[in-house]
Amino acid sequence: MRVVSEVLERCSAKIGGHGMNRRKTLLAGVAAAAGSLAAWAVRVAAQTAPGMGSDTKGASTMSDVKSGVVGTWRLVRATAIAADGKVLPAPYGGEKGMGRVILNADGRMMAVLCDGRPTLPPGAVREYSSYCGNYTFDGKTLITRVDAASEPSRIGSEQVRDVRFEGKLMVLRPPLRAYGDKPAEQRELTWEKIADV
Repeated sequence: MRVVSEVLERCSAKIGGHGMNRRKTLLAGVAAAAGSLAAWAVRVAAQTAPGMGSDTKGASTMSDVKSGVVGTWRLVRATAIAADGKVLPAPYGGEKGMGRVILNADGRMMAVLCDGRPTLPPGAVREYSSYCGNYTFDGKTLITRVDAASEPSRIGSEQVRDVRFEGKLMVLRPPLRAYGDKPAEQRELTWEKIADV
């Protein structure tokens, strides 16, 4: 509010003359004050929660929280650990793994991952997974209600992923589960944002 008062005081001091010119000058001052107030509000919001706007109670709005995950993401790393803590071979072909996740601002998402190696060792099966659906994100957990998937048993399910950020990377961690005929394992998938949509 101090910003508005200062602008109005400056405008009042500069108003000269009478009638229509004075009204025009005062209206210009009010417009400048409104612009200054808007800029001040943006600065305060940025200081309150960097990267997120906040509502009047200081809590982030759902659309602001969701904006942290909105975009197109490229798989950069996948890891797997057995239930007993043993480090397992990297899923999706290790360094050759390919994947994209797209999360839009309307709450719709799709994910596709595959083993990107040109040829597989004898007896190996190419790992592939894709699904899509509507999602919610609360800042820590991404939940997708699946309505189409390469694995029919996922349709109608909720796919839950713990989410954390490491710098500009997003790390998704699904619950411990079995993949194919292998024992249960804990996976982590690390993603890099490559586009805002």
